[in-house]
Amino acid sequence: MAELLNLKIKIGGMWHAGSYDPQDFLGRLIGDKPWVRHSEQAMFESFDHNFFASQFHIDLFLKSFDIDKNKIYQVGWPMEYLENTLDSYKNMQKKDMILFPHRMAPEKQPEIFQDLKDSLPKYELVFCQDKTLSKNDYYNMLGEAKMVFSANLQETLGISWYEGALVDTIPMMPDRLSYKEMALDKFKYPSEWTKNMDTYKEHKHKLIKSIDDYMENYQKYLPKLKQQTKKLANNYFSGQKLYGIISNA
Repeated sequence: MAELLNLKIKIGGMWHAGSYDPQDFLGRLIGDKPWVRHSEQAMFESFDHNFFASQFHIDLFLKSFDIDKNKIYQVGWPMEYLENTLDSYKNMQKKDMILFPHRMAPEKQPEIFQDLKDSLPKYELVFCQDKTLSKNDYYNMLGEAKMVFSANLQETLGISWYEGALVDTIPMMPDRLSYKEMALDKFKYPSEWTKNMDTYKEHKHKLIKSIDDYMENYQKYLPKLKQQTKKLANNYFSGQKLYGIISNA
């Protein structure tokens, strides 16, 4: 329509996931069928600017497409509003609770968390999607938890662990995916520990030892968690880079 009306416009596209990620449900169910790959590439080419939250996501995208890299921008995600949204959930009384805030899907490996739950009765391990939670209910639970846990095989950003960090809830993440660049070493465990169920069983004792350390020594991790939150807020959950590109387009 802009062409018909002789209007000059720019189009930006924000990429979150797609069939090019073999661990995403789109990758698992659709894969590299020509129609979906051609559609994704057509969208990329039609956008003047292609925005990605993390470098990991960009690298993943480039594995499937031979494209003009000059149209790619790593900008984080415009979610600076989260800090104000979660302000009233800070400084809540913490419980010996660990949350699994992800969807119940194969790429999130909930079976690992279930096994940990069975093995760690001294803590309350909660699958958030097992409960009927309003947004307020979820944020209250997040504010009360000491930890959020991930064994994810698919993640291009990860919002829940940033939400947790904002309310002083320690993240425990595998050293892979977007976490590799986003998480401080203090909050990452070796990827091999949860690469699959077999490697998890092999390294389960190490994982439990780390969980015990986070839970029993919660207070000592808070200064580092403040650094982690600042890194996420400045580099991954701010729209400043995005707004700058748009304003100069």
